[in-house]
Amino acid sequence: MIEVEWQNLKAHELRRLADENAVVILPIASIEQHGPHLPTMTDTRLGHEVAIRAARKASGTRPVVVTPVVWSGLSEHHMPFGGTLTVSHATFRALVRDLVLSITRHGFRDILISNSHGGNIIAMHQICDELAPEVPATLVATTYPMEAAEEVGGILEDQDGMQHACEAETSMMMALVGDLVDSSDMGALASKAVDGPTFLRAGKASYRWRPFTHLTGNGVAGNPARATADKGERLIEVSADALAAMIADPDTWAAPEDLRGAETGGVPFRPGT
Repeated sequence: MIEVEWQNLKAHELRRLADENAVVILPIASIEQHGPHLPTMTDTRLGHEVAIRAARKASGTRPVVVTPVVWSGLSEHHMPFGGTLTVSHATFRALVRDLVLSITRHGFRDILISNSHGGNIIAMHQICDELAPEVPATLVATTYPMEAAEEVGGILEDQDGMQHACEAETSMMMALVGDLVDSSDMGALASKAVDGPTFLRAGKASYRWRPFTHLTGNGVAGNPARATADKGERLIEVSADALAAMIADPDTWAAPEDLRGAETGGVPFRPGT
């Protein structure tokens, strides 16, 4: 089986991959509470698995390498339940920025920041906005349950998409590390599933921060009792398929177009702006 994990490769092998224009997947995740039945590393484990499988699926089109997972995410909203490790926005942004810069200094030019934790989404987009004009690389930010939303929704029974410690995440963890899932009383853990982060909304289309206790009393959003290992394997596969398809699509990495002419109003544009 082809090796796609950065930490398992030697330095000269990674230099060769840069010369071969390999895509780098940088997974970002979290360590946080996932209800009474799932381990705190759920997002990190799932994000790693999806990234590795996506890399192997896409490697027939072009080489792909996956860095270690950035497990230190933005999880302040989960702190009231205990077991959560969170960092500040400044720390998170600095860490991801420095890793992207390290990757580009080695000559890699296409980087997929692959997220598996909802609390990272806004900051991830901001990091891409800040870095894209500065680095000689194409940066793409994705959150795998959103990229595979249609396929994920078609597998689930009680919810339209990924929630938290729910039917989906519990199924996926059953498929990967079933011995770490406490299935003794999952029927009592069900909480109302929501359509995305609606508990963060105000008005018709405005944002308002809330801790996760605003949504659930036990740290669960969704119904883990619906979870099965078979369902989890299917969810992992469709998620990896969605990322692999995006990686393999040349349009994902196409250079930005410049539709300007030489000038407007008789005044030429300045080079480099």
